[in-house]
Amino acid sequence: MKLLFKNADIYTPDGVIKDGFLAVENDTIAYVGAVRPEGVFDVEKDMSHRLLLPGLVNTHTHAAMTLLRGVGTDLPLHRWLTEAVFPLEGKMTAEDIRAGSALALLEMLACGTTAFSDMYFHPDTMAELVASCGMKANLNYPVQSFNPAETYEQNESARKLESFHKAYHGAADGRIRVDGCLHAEYTCNPHVAAGTAAWCKSVGGRMHIHLSETKHEHEGCLERYGMTPAEWMNRAGVFDVPCQAAHCVWVSESDRRLMKEKGVAVVHNPSSNMKLGSGFAPIPQMLDEGILVSLGTDGAASNNTLNMVKELHLASIIHNGYHGDAALMTAKEIITMATRSGALVQGREDTGELTAGKKADIIAVALDRPHMTPHIDTEGLVAYSMQGSDVVLTMVDGRILYENGEYLTLNKEKIIYEANAAAARLMA
Repeated sequence: MKLLFKNADIYTPDGVIKDGFLAVENDTIAYVGAVRPEGVFDVEKDMSHRLLLPGLVNTHTHAAMTLLRGVGTDLPLHRWLTEAVFPLEGKMTAEDIRAGSALALLEMLACGTTAFSDMYFHPDTMAELVASCGMKANLNYPVQSFNPAETYEQNESARKLESFHKAYHGAADGRIRVDGCLHAEYTCNPHVAAGTAAWCKSVGGRMHIHLSETKHEHEGCLERYGMTPAEWMNRAGVFDVPCQAAHCVWVSESDRRLMKEKGVAVVHNPSSNMKLGSGFAPIPQMLDEGILVSLGTDGAASNNTLNMVKELHLASIIHNGYHGDAALMTAKEIITMATRSGALVQGREDTGELTAGKKADIIAVALDRPHMTPHIDTEGLVAYSMQGSDVVLTMVDGRILYENGEYLTLNKEKIIYEANAAAARLMA
């Protein structure tokens, strides 16, 4: 299958090509340039007044929590979890999780997300959905242990993670990857954490964790162990494999040095951190120190959307305002965080930018909207003007999954009906 996008504005690592051409052959970008490529194409799409961007990568979410959207509004994290979220999660069945996960896929595709990293229970349901709908996902089963004497061998969640990895890692032509996962320091004992890290290293895997999300979490670890959550994770061996650490709001300067040394990537979740009053992650300092930073939405219960365009916008302005420096975080940096950096955090070196040879994970954005007019500065337009609803096409591995409001691999009406039914049962 050979497809040609023509007359498009194309955002490349070397700048924006105006009225350019991008050719896709099967699952790969075959050509990007200002001159029409030679050859015959099976499909040609006129992309006048459209901007082509790399697909957005959401590197931290809990997708099935779309069913809990709006639960615990105005509560801080600890109370939000214990009083609002945990009681409802305890009632969720595999079918509830399937319904919430499918709803999440609708939302993400419509807002230009092509790949995501999900941390939730019953991940096999999400794996099946991802395989059928065509997206890319790094999935896991979160390991937890609330018994201080429990060993890794005794831990049930660790067995579930190992089994899930055997069944699904590399599935759907590599679109599905299974990562190791520790939910957090405060939900796991050191024995189980060390065992999970050792297992992950043995299979050549990656780790996905929560880290220093709140002051309460950070200081609690210091009281319990005399070390920060980052130091605790490092001692357990978690940083001895490629690791993506979500939030990192309260990491110290010495934590950041450790994370840089160990190659730990940070996932910035500005909406969730602002909504729950967790604080401002030191993202500008991390970028200056050479730490890889990507973006995530967190779950819809703490955001309340999975809209990566909103996340991109918020990340582009809050740090400048907080530090009183309009040039601190540039639009280009934020776009990179949402695209190429996200792909690298997932271990997907072959995507995240629009260049020949990369996978065809592409979104098209409408430029003929009032709030996108005039088109003077592309990066500024994406960071400060663009809305999720401006996405008019989402392509993964050369396959169009969403176009002009139509889902080509998902049944929107059925998914919304089932999600509403599941939420009603949970709230009853």
